Amino acid sequence: MEYQILAVGDIVGEPGLRHLEKVLRPLQKWKKIAFTVVNGENASGVGLTRDQAERIRDAGADAVTLGNHAFGRPQIKEFLDDTPWLLRPANYTGRAPGHGWEIFDLGGVRIRVINLIGRCDLAWGADNPFTLADRLLEKGQADFTLIDFHAEATSEKLAMGYYLDGRASALWGTHTHVPTADERVYPKGTGYITDLGMTGPIESVLGVEAWQSVEGFLGGLPGRYKQPDGPCKMQGAIFTLDSGTGLCTAVERIDVR
Repeated sequence: MEYQILAVGDIVGEPGLRHLEKVLRPLQKWKKIAFTVVNGENASGVGLTRDQAERIRDAGADAVTLGNHAFGRPQIKEFLDDTPWLLRPANYTGRAPGHGWEIFDLGGVRIRVINLIGRCDLAWGADNPFTLADRLLEKGQADFTLIDFHAEATSEKLAMGYYLDGRASALWGTHTHVPTADERVYPKGTGYITDLGMTGPIESVLGVEAWQSVEGFLGGLPGRYKQPDGPCKMQGAIFTLDSGTGLCTAVERIDVR
């Protein structure tokens, strides 16, 4: 039996969150999505609040993943410990609140979701995501394994894809807010894309007012980043997974505007 799994790129600010609330459920119905993972670490611009996490969940997410801004809003720390569907990178220090993986029951089908963060130019203090992935794949039993690898370097993401090929059902990258055109199924059956893109304002620089980004590159003081009003996009990918093998048969990029 085949299952359609949707992964949604980083939610950026209130405009991105409102767009998710508007378009996610219609897309799920149209594409017959069985399970959805949304990266929500930028829902507040930097981090997210409990209310924002719950709005993402109410909009249709089965699991919400985070990244380098996981603790950008201090009030999220207590919520992380008690919320199984909200995941921060598993390879953060053991002193960090929350958890980085969970097994979800989809009508008898067990889906393992793992959130990892890259170390190349992003989180050097984190544990090695490659060796931690080995250990996490041995925890519990699951029919499918989905991995959100929140990383800066495309090389690190591509290497992880080859490393886990045949052992994970799907692996996607988040963090750069720019979608890549390399969606594919690896030789041993792992679905992959280097970056999903983002969910937020179209006329922006990574979800931020364009003039602020330009001012920063000119050497000025752009001030606190803002998200512009106007049309938004929701970017991500749909992975077709085979319950017989636990692997991927197709990957489709999506961009809902």
